[in-house]
Amino acid sequence: MAVGETGVQLKFISPAALFALVRNTAPFLGPKMSAHPLPLGARLIELGDHPFGFLQILQGAESLARLHSQHVNHEAYLEDYFAFCLACHHATVATFVPTDVDSKIRGRLWQLSRDRDTLRRMFHFTLRATKWSLEGISARAIYLAGLGPVSGHNGELLSVLAGALGAFVHLQDNTHAELAGEAIHQELTRQVAAFDLVLATKGCELDALRIAASLTHNAGDLDQGIRFWPKSERHRLWRSRFARLAHEDGTRYGGAFQRAARIYRKALAVEGHRHYPLRAVKALRRSPDFLLPLGPFFDDWGATMATHPLLSQEERAEVLAALIEGCRTISGQRGYYRALAGMSGTLGGAMERVVRLLPAKARSEWKAAHIRKQIAIPRASFESMMKKMLAAVR
Repeated sequence: MAVGETGVQLKFISPAALFALVRNTAPFLGPKMSAHPLPLGARLIELGDHPFGFLQILQGAESLARLHSQHVNHEAYLEDYFAFCLACHHATVATFVPTDVDSKIRGRLWQLSRDRDTLRRMFHFTLRATKWSLEGISARAIYLAGLGPVSGHNGELLSVLAGALGAFVHLQDNTHAELAGEAIHQELTRQVAAFDLVLATKGCELDALRIAASLTHNAGDLDQGIRFWPKSERHRLWRSRFARLAHEDGTRYGGAFQRAARIYRKALAVEGHRHYPLRAVKALRRSPDFLLPLGPFFDDWGATMATHPLLSQEERAEVLAALIEGCRTISGQRGYYRALAGMSGTLGGAMERVVRLLPAKARSEWKAAHIRKQIAIPRASFESMMKKMLAAVR
């Protein structure tokens, strides 16, 4: 629960319930949190300087509950609840079952206060969050020397910064509106530099495809944050600078986001689904080793599924069945076929022992011509095909 300006109770998921969702999708974070304990008596909004500061904040559910029970002012609870939501989102957005707080951190929580100091503290906390580590929570980042990681996490934070910008413009806090706008601009510029680099570097074609996917999604996330803005003239000027980068006015950022979107649409859009077939396999939440990379490049992930010691044979069969279901239900996707190829190639003759554990329907589908044809494609041939697709549409 959070208390609005008028004293009306506004229903949000409780910190305890939200933390339970984090533990459900990422139980492997427990030992990591022990290594980064929550400082005694700390306000959550004041934390986050450390690359693993989000792990400290995740342990703040009880302190948030105490803060609420003490009937402190609305602003203090709002600030710490925002920090907690952002930490939960950062920790889980690349897992199989992300916590669903997008609308809160992008817009709704920014709309609950008109106190400039509160909104400024939330903004500066967000800037600290842009420095948080992705180690152990995402397999979807591309790291480039001198430019840092490019991943979907960057888009999530762009949408939060858009929430800050919209709030500052609404209150005519021009100084902080400029700071938020500059933070968005610098992040977009960094991502474009990374994209331009891999496009220009021979041998980086697969990373160029991965970054094209991230840039397209990140522009979409930025749009999601902007959608919370009111329809004012002041906001219109900022919209013209940052909205619909992947769709309109190719002069902005050299047209990089439109190029990325064109590549994504032609080569990767079918891989952008939410992996619902894998969500039901709870064993996949057991280790960060099981986090899914950017599709369709799942050969190595499939090989991990084939031999990882934390998976029993029965659980391996459950993963195999989910991949087979995905091949049947998600038309045109390639990633699950590559995961099957990785599993089969790694297990060799031992693959049959896993297949025998499948339900009858999945065993039958495993023998289907479309699966046999796809997993027979060598990895080198598949990746060569993807490189040719990039060359054809870039």
